[in-house]
Amino acid sequence: MNVRLMLAIVMLAVYASAAHANTNTNEREKIEILYETTLNLIHLLVEQGVIRQDVADEMIRKAEQKAKASQQQAQKKNGQPEAGELKKGEVRVTYVPEHIKKEIRDQLRAEVVGQARQERWGDVNAVPEWASRFKLEGDMRLREQADFFGNSNAPAANFQAIGQQIGNTTDDSYHRERVRMRLGINANVTKGVDLGLRLTTGNINDPITTGQLLGSPISLGSPTSTLQNLGTFNSKFSLVLDQAYLKLAPWDWLTVSGGRIPNPFFVGTVGNIYTGTLRSGPHTIPTAGVVHTDLLWDVDLNFEGLAVNLHPWLKEDRILKPFLNAGIFPLQQINQSETVKARDKWFYGAQAGVEWTPENTDTTVRVGAGFYDYRNISGVRNPEFGDTLFNQTATLFRQKGNSLFNIDNDGDPTTNLWALAADYRIANVTMVADYSKFKPIHVIGALDFARNVGYDEDKILARTGQNIKPEVNAYQARLTIGYPVISERHQWQVMGFYRRSERDSMLDAFTDSNYLLGGTNHKGYTIQGLYGVAHNTWLGLRYMSYDHISGLPLAVDTINLDLNARF
Repeated sequence: MNVRLMLAIVMLAVYASAAHANTNTNEREKIEILYETTLNLIHLLVEQGVIRQDVADEMIRKAEQKAKASQQQAQKKNGQPEAGELKKGEVRVTYVPEHIKKEIRDQLRAEVVGQARQERWGDVNAVPEWASRFKLEGDMRLREQADFFGNSNAPAANFQAIGQQIGNTTDDSYHRERVRMRLGINANVTKGVDLGLRLTTGNINDPITTGQLLGSPISLGSPTSTLQNLGTFNSKFSLVLDQAYLKLAPWDWLTVSGGRIPNPFFVGTVGNIYTGTLRSGPHTIPTAGVVHTDLLWDVDLNFEGLAVNLHPWLKEDRILKPFLNAGIFPLQQINQSETVKARDKWFYGAQAGVEWTPENTDTTVRVGAGFYDYRNISGVRNPEFGDTLFNQTATLFRQKGNSLFNIDNDGDPTTNLWALAADYRIANVTMVADYSKFKPIHVIGALDFARNVGYDEDKILARTGQNIKPEVNAYQARLTIGYPVISERHQWQVMGFYRRSERDSMLDAFTDSNYLLGGTNHKGYTIQGLYGVAHNTWLGLRYMSYDHISGLPLAVDTINLDLNARF
């Protein structure tokens, strides 16, 4: 190649690389490659002896001077400062490749956004991080209650003479103004570990039905009610710790709760309404107006002990979702000695079931079958006159309905100590179906059946000397129409059910305290209506009419007018 032609090419390359120093990013990268290639070519020519080093240096210098002059002219023409001239406040920065700029931008953005989220920049309601792990909820209910007693009712003294806990059976003038307050705190300790607390009213015994055993020095508040009666000459209310538990959820399909916990068993709710134990954990405050059955236990009852809830595939889109709930719960701890021979009372429970959501339907069905075993719950008669060895076989709390016998042996009828005559091992089946085609209106049906399979006539005869015929079945059928949860104004719900609970079908201590003033041995119906008057505020009107199934005559009609608010 002609040396002059080759040098001309080199000069053009060098000039082009300098003249395009301010072009866009892609062009600049290409020019930089060309510039480096040209310099390498010049150096090669020097090494090959084609040109001298001083000639090459001079050639490059002249080309750069010419390119610089051309650049300055272009800047003046565009009103830009000359090269090397800085505006006030400007700082010269050497060229940074675009991919480096992108990495810096992404890194800064991630760091700044992360810090902003953590420190909540610009959030006027920002609270410390630890406070965000607490959830506070509560509710209050004001109630006017009127009880109307049947004309043929036996006097209250007749019931008390056979150990049944009831203080009034005839006085229709007795109206009660009542209030209930519940305040719950849920705290997320860390991932998979939660703590629950709840304070409630309702620690004072009711003057109509009481939890204080005849002949017992222990006076207990009801485990089945959180209501506080007004009319105590303005004395202050008492608050109690109604719930205190830890809940562990190491995996999505397992929840373990311990302490004083909400009811861990499925009691007649449906998945899209309120899944109870099948959620991440039970609510501290039950949802307003939630539909449930309450055949075995009062809705305000909490359990003391340990519960395990297995719920595989809960979050998956499956037609069938099985679940398993189980627990062990101490009812009464007794310190045995030479003068105390009673044994600790325990309660064991297990329940298995399935939630079924058929394809292309608006129906959800949940079925659960459970077995609940009460240990050492029946009484033992003191063997000798004046003995107190088995006094503590009498339960600390009961309502009314279960078969009783006197375990005292002191010959004084005024100090009878009544205990349960039967054993209680309850088999239970619960089914709820939710038809939601007319959303937000739901039609919900619920059936509940229970039978005391632990009732043994021969054992009862040996234990009490009485031949007590079995009354061991209970059932309830319920229909609800309306909004499943009342949370806004003008939402409504109507409900009705029929209930029959025979004398020894279940333990009367833990059943609902409303029907025939609580306990078992009753039949009748309930009609209820709810109406939302504001956000999370609703009115409720309920009418209940129940009669004794057997034994002394007793009939009670009750009307409740409630104003409820929840946050």
